[in-house]
Amino acid sequence: MASSNIEEDLLPFLPKCEHHIHIEGALTPELLFTLAKKNNITLPTDDKAFTSPATLTERYRHFASLDDFLHYYYIGMSVLITAADFEALATSYFSRAARDTVRHADVFFDPQAHLSRGVDYPTLLAGLSAAQSHAKQTLNLTSELVCCFLRHLPAQASLATFHLPALQASFASGAVRAIGLDSSEAGFPPHLFADLYADARALGLNLTAHAGEEAPPEYIRSALDDLHVSRIDHGRRLPEDPELLARVAAQGTLLTLCPISNVFLRGVGSVSELPVREFLDAGVKFSINSDDPAYFGGNYIGENYAAVQRAFALSVGEWEGVCRAAIEGSWCGEGRKGEMRGELERVVGAWRAKYGDEA
Repeated sequence: MASSNIEEDLLPFLPKCEHHIHIEGALTPELLFTLAKKNNITLPTDDKAFTSPATLTERYRHFASLDDFLHYYYIGMSVLITAADFEALATSYFSRAARDTVRHADVFFDPQAHLSRGVDYPTLLAGLSAAQSHAKQTLNLTSELVCCFLRHLPAQASLATFHLPALQASFASGAVRAIGLDSSEAGFPPHLFADLYADARALGLNLTAHAGEEAPPEYIRSALDDLHVSRIDHGRRLPEDPELLARVAAQGTLLTLCPISNVFLRGVGSVSELPVREFLDAGVKFSINSDDPAYFGGNYIGENYAAVQRAFALSVGEWEGVCRAAIEGSWCGEGRKGEMRGELERVVGAWRAKYGDEA
């Protein structure tokens, strides 16, 4: 069956789950400038990228590396001050994601980056929670928050932040149900954060960590063995270690792939260079995600699905498997998963009724 039929008539309707979205990475240049003006934030005057939303958008198309991207990423965060700002940010993402039929999102946020600027945790949590509630009520989009820790900071700083009373209260209440590990990967191996993850595990939190994006497969192994994560964020370098690849497949660990992000950050030259086919052939479960879409050409999850289809020509059955793995790997309740399974079966069934079975 023609690949174009799948891209145009199937992908836009599949119920999607996004597991790798940094909410700060959904800050569009337009919203950044709006909030900067509202909050009297002076953007860098020595960087012509900050002349207008258009010039900033153009600069985002030319990141030289992950660290180059992070430089602009942390400047962007500076405009987020009030609960209303965080609500506007998250609402902007949820509204855009709903257009791509995202039904559930496990959303990353970076408290250390905001606490260091004098923005207290209850403020950012109130804004994100308000947007979550609105998205659930009006967009049929459920979500969970994933509290991420910045690996370029000392591990003890992350541990101290984790034990702040405000964070502990959010874990106890269920407002935040998971932790993650992000920021610069190379040079900051997962095992440094073993104490943090042990304490999170003791609270029954879900665990994930960025590994194998720019660093070698040893970081993936460490995330599994030292942090005991149930997910690996990125993981694109996993096939470099065939034994580890087989292990990840056998134990059903979910990778949260970010195809277009990997291209923008120079990890690969094109989406076609990613090991998607290797993962499918090996039985590795993965979901497809947008990472920091406002910084990566405005390419949200729908564009990532389409880019994968154009590069690898997945079959309907393969897409059904990808979506099912994403549903089962989501950190939402069983009832919500059941609703998404039913929607997936209806969408795939309707496609097959129209086009017939694939060869």
